[in-house]
Amino acid sequence: MKITRRNLIKAGALLGGSALLAERIPWALELIQRAEAGQLQTSEIYALARPENILYSVCQQCNTQCGIKVKILDGVIAKIDGNPYNPWTMVPHLPYQTPLAQAAPIDGALCPKGQAGIQTTYDPYRLVKVLKRKPGTKRGENQWVTIDFHQAIAEIVEGGDLFGEGRVPGLKELWALRDPKVMKAMGDAVKKIWAEKDKNQKQALVNEFKLQFKDYLHLLIDPNHPDLGPKNNQLAFIWGRVKAGRGDLIRRFTQESFGSVNAHGHTTVCQGSLYFACKAMSEQYEFDPKENKYKWAKGRKFYWQADTENAEFVIFVGASPFEGNYGPTNRAPRITEGLVSGRLKIAVVDPRLSKTAAKAWKWLPALPVTEGAFALALIRWIIENRRYDKKYLENANKTAAKVDKEPTWSNATWLVKLDEKGQPRAFLRAQELGLTEEERFVVLGTDGQPIAVDPYDEENPVEGVLHADTELNGIKVKSAFQLLYESASMHTLEEWAQICGVRVRDIIELAREFTAHGKKAAADVHRGVSQHTNGFYNVLAWMTLNVLIGNLDWAGGSSWALTYDQAGGKEGQPFPIAKMHPAKLTPFGISMIRHEVKYEETTLFEDYPAKRPWYPFSSDIYQEEIPSAGDAYPYPIKALFMGSPVYANPAGHTNIEILADPKKIPLIVASDIVIGETSMYADYIFPDLTNLERWEFTGTHPNMTVKVQGVRQPTIAPLVRLCSPSRVTALQLLGSLWCRTPQ
Repeated sequence: MKITRRNLIKAGALLGGSALLAERIPWALELIQRAEAGQLQTSEIYALARPENILYSVCQQCNTQCGIKVKILDGVIAKIDGNPYNPWTMVPHLPYQTPLAQAAPIDGALCPKGQAGIQTTYDPYRLVKVLKRKPGTKRGENQWVTIDFHQAIAEIVEGGDLFGEGRVPGLKELWALRDPKVMKAMGDAVKKIWAEKDKNQKQALVNEFKLQFKDYLHLLIDPNHPDLGPKNNQLAFIWGRVKAGRGDLIRRFTQESFGSVNAHGHTTVCQGSLYFACKAMSEQYEFDPKENKYKWAKGRKFYWQADTENAEFVIFVGASPFEGNYGPTNRAPRITEGLVSGRLKIAVVDPRLSKTAAKAWKWLPALPVTEGAFALALIRWIIENRRYDKKYLENANKTAAKVDKEPTWSNATWLVKLDEKGQPRAFLRAQELGLTEEERFVVLGTDGQPIAVDPYDEENPVEGVLHADTELNGIKVKSAFQLLYESASMHTLEEWAQICGVRVRDIIELAREFTAHGKKAAADVHRGVSQHTNGFYNVLAWMTLNVLIGNLDWAGGSSWALTYDQAGGKEGQPFPIAKMHPAKLTPFGISMIRHEVKYEETTLFEDYPAKRPWYPFSSDIYQEEIPSAGDAYPYPIKALFMGSPVYANPAGHTNIEILADPKKIPLIVASDIVIGETSMYADYIFPDLTNLERWEFTGTHPNMTVKVQGVRQPTIAPLVRLCSPSRVTALQLLGSLWCRTPQ
């Protein structure tokens, strides 16, 4: 903001025209005059606008991860503002070629939460030394003793009677299987056991496993169930909000070095259904040379968002970008510019009249948990009125999309087999019709004849009929598009409207507007619709609306995050971190949350129901981690490094009984900046660093169409006091604990 005499005098009036201010006004006016004339002395320049007093980093007061400029005086953080080089906090952001001296007085936007990073860092209750639960006291009683860092490491590694409650196993004991070749061979053998369908043959493979690895059976959790894996798996590391760099270290320690499968995040309490619905939609059917078969794979754990910088129409469903949603600093300026200029209209589907809904062209207060029904109503009207992108949807493979200059294609025309009840089951294969011996899908051509389809064919474009309902070689089939329409037609528009608590007229007007902007429209569901028990299907329905207008990867449509690889994995990079481990382990076995494994394929399968749910298509099931440890299913967890499930989980208080019981989890280690709702139940707490004291790579968000990689760097010396810099250990780095010489 430019300071003028008028503004300064206004400010004086607001301050009550104090005598002190009155005395300073002539000096201030003279200062302004000399500043405008470029005549200020070096000592008079505003200290916080000097480039040497500014460090650039990334916030983490929420997951928007805005770029920040941290202003330092005498080694102390005095102010935090937005980084003008960063597209999150300034639109448009400063060109990267802008000299630091020129950028120093320019501040980007930053929300109050981000500016409160000062309070977080200088919290008077910050932990600066390692705490150990006082021997003889119970977990949760909040009685602690401070101990030397190296003593804590020794006790955690060696174990022993650490609290007067009996022997606690140390990490050395759990680090049972250490030979990379043996671990890999065991893992391959377990995959064969899981792949075997016959019960007797499966047991024969178990017996063969026990014979082949007879010298190592004592290192397994249960030799009769080798697919539980080695005792290494009884170490679990569960975390909350970490980013690349930190996350890489956690996995490098837990999985690649310690050999445990149990490195799990918090995804499901954040947006699990959103991630996994989009993962399912992005699955590719490709040949796996390792398993010598075709299978669905390579689905990306990601999601699409609306490109608000270029869109003409956006439906926000359970998403409130003016209140949060990755976040007001990032999305609100782009939306506001669009609304003010007339480029953009928005509609909001939300039971609550939010700040975002208050700015909308249309607010539709649908009843809670009816979001999926609302999407199906829109789908029905769009299909019946032929407002979809027919040209896009008819493309059945890569070459057809390329001919139409489309970056993506869909399986809308692929044929699906029906069972005897008319229910869809699996995609029809070309081999079943004798079209080819290769693994191919089938579409119906415009002449009514079936065509074999290779989705990734680089030479032969294939297009199919959208509305297909026929019988081929005695097999009843329908196209995926036809099945979608029939699902949406289960109810009339009037019935859908009644379910959702909205008017039919509003559904029609919304559908018409959504399809009136070509590919420059999008449905944005981050993340409200996913936070329900039916969240997967809600997300699938709304993302299907984006597919109907073919907006994926188009400016103004739906975009996905594109960032730089911080791990050096791109071909030709000098430091490919993933390949630089000197003795990398490949952990195997069933995880504590039973993810990405089918219960019926394991040696534990007896009958339904299982003791606890299994999650073959998901990962990072945060709400399942502590209860699974409490039930010792599928096996006991003996050492736990944890985030904050008591605080973060729905009904998180139910985790306390388990965490407080050393018989259920003998050793718990936490890393925290204060004694928190969860860390108070730990045996050891290592003082963590705030986002202003550490390194990390923060990635980007789908709505950000520029390729970017935020880098978080320390802006002040760490406040923790642990050890001398010459004695940094792997576990220190793991917890992002940095050493400084004790004062």
